[in-house]
Amino acid sequence: MSIAAIDLGRRRIGVAVTDAENASAYPLGTVERRSFKHDVEAIAAMLRGREVTAIVVGLPFNMDGSEGPAARSTRNYAERLAEALSVKVEMFDERLTSFEAEERLKGMPIRRGSKKPAIDAIAATVILERWLEARSRKSS
Repeated sequence: MSIAAIDLGRRRIGVAVTDAENASAYPLGTVERRSFKHDVEAIAAMLRGREVTAIVVGLPFNMDGSEGPAARSTRNYAERLAEALSVKVEMFDERLTSFEAEERLKGMPIRRGSKKPAIDAIAATVILERWLEARSRKSS
């Protein structure tokens, strides 16, 4: 059984997943956004066969911790995603995950045009790693 994470952007959705033991996270890729139906079908295809029991959705808080329009939109999307995929969806703070993803990619040979999708997939991985870490701290 695995946990997945998504980094919901205006143009793309980064997707990451844990290994079967939920010990580490890795990027699966990105989905180019077209419509909610397309998004759900693409995410479901990426997760098929992975026995995903929950999806962690990055919640874009403002830097001061407040929620703005992007956070409200993400909450709405997450509710619809949970219903469409019949899976538990949990929200988790995504502040600075794209920045960390960019830092991780510095110096790596990435083809032109592939950088932004890579950042989105790595950002989803960062969200999932942080979620796993927070869950581990809670249980300790």
